[in-house]
Amino acid sequence: MTAVSLAQRPDLIRIASWIQPKSDVLDLGCADGKLLAYLQQTKQVHGTGIERDPEAVVASVRRGVAVVQQNLEEGLALFENQHFETVVLSKTLQSMLNTEHILREMARVARYGIVSFPNFGHWSHGLSILAGRMPVSKEMPYEWYNTPNIHLCTLRDFEDLAKALGLRITDRVVFNGKNEVNWLPSLRGTLAVYRFESPFAHS
Repeated sequence: MTAVSLAQRPDLIRIASWIQPKSDVLDLGCADGKLLAYLQQTKQVHGTGIERDPEAVVASVRRGVAVVQQNLEEGLALFENQHFETVVLSKTLQSMLNTEHILREMARVARYGIVSFPNFGHWSHGLSILAGRMPVSKEMPYEWYNTPNIHLCTLRDFEDLAKALGLRITDRVVFNGKNEVNWLPSLRGTLAVYRFESPFAHS
């Protein structure tokens, strides 16, 4: 099997670093299965992906990834409570119709959840709005009329929602391109990655 590299995606490298070897991992919206294939090769995880795009499902299977073709909006009823160690939702949260529902489902099926999303609080977005236009950026490359992003948020917005849902944030990293941002991340970061613990983990 061809070795998988995450060199072009530092956010996925960080996500991978938070996942325990030989654990059970669920990747929601797994696309071509690259993250799970990498984890299977480097950490011997037991991985399952969910993806609705037929071509992406085929690409995942070719990488040796077990994948279920399903729309995430339908929930995760296929899986029992706390079945996984970690569930990942990468760059998909902002396109979900029911954000609270998918976060609750993530907390139900796994001890840890990892989410990443574009940071709408980046300073350039404010300038775009002041100039009378919706922001367009590398992390949000769509025009207002064709964007799949329907629930954009800032870092504080997500942290407030996580608290309201009882999700305990354990880790956070913010990127601008390939670089981590530690100074003024709410204004300077373009992509946020969070890891949280489910409130059901110890019940």
